[in-house]
Amino acid sequence: MTVPVTPRPQFPSRRSNGLFASFGHAWAGLIHTVAWQRNMRIHLISGVLVGLVGSGIPLGLAEKVTLIFCVLLIFFAEILNSALEQLVDLAVQQFDEKARLTKDAAAAGVLVLAGGTVVIFAAILINYWETVRTNTDAIFRQVALGVPLAACATVLVLPQPRPAAVDALAFLLSLGLLALTAPTSASLVFTALTAALLVIAAAAARERRRHPQH
Repeated sequence: MTVPVTPRPQFPSRRSNGLFASFGHAWAGLIHTVAWQRNMRIHLISGVLVGLVGSGIPLGLAEKVTLIFCVLLIFFAEILNSALEQLVDLAVQQFDEKARLTKDAAAAGVLVLAGGTVVIFAAILINYWETVRTNTDAIFRQVALGVPLAACATVLVLPQPRPAAVDALAFLLSLGLLALTAPTSASLVFTALTAALLVIAAAAARERRRHPQH
């Protein structure tokens, strides 16, 4: 007697596999990670602070490239870490010591990168301390506008439920504060980086409202 074999369900096909659709899937993965991963939210706020410092202090090309690369590299590592955690959870349905070690090793890689970025950031500030000391007016203006801007970004990435109007107000206020810093920005690249991170934060807030029970 032949026992009928139930075919395994097929994964639903994506509606489109074109180039623009691939960008859309990548964007969705980025927003999902920011929306639901606590460490990624911390990295995003740290990136906003780096952007504010980079746009407030005139840095050399090497320092600018190094800071931007560090921010993007940490994002890349955290996204891979999140993907690896999901893959391990999918493959291992119960506790396994090797699965725990795999997750811990991946998280350690992100920690090493984050620690290295802090050291590099501190070294750049120390190297440019004379510039900071002689530009107190510009630094004070950057702090006065940057602190509430970072606070607005923090509101956007907080996981607690809140009305959509709060997120909209925080996003618009953060963009307004960023616009006030733009005319005196020491680097429009860092200003653009900050703006991009604010857009990502707002998109993550929208993602949490759309899927509150994730």
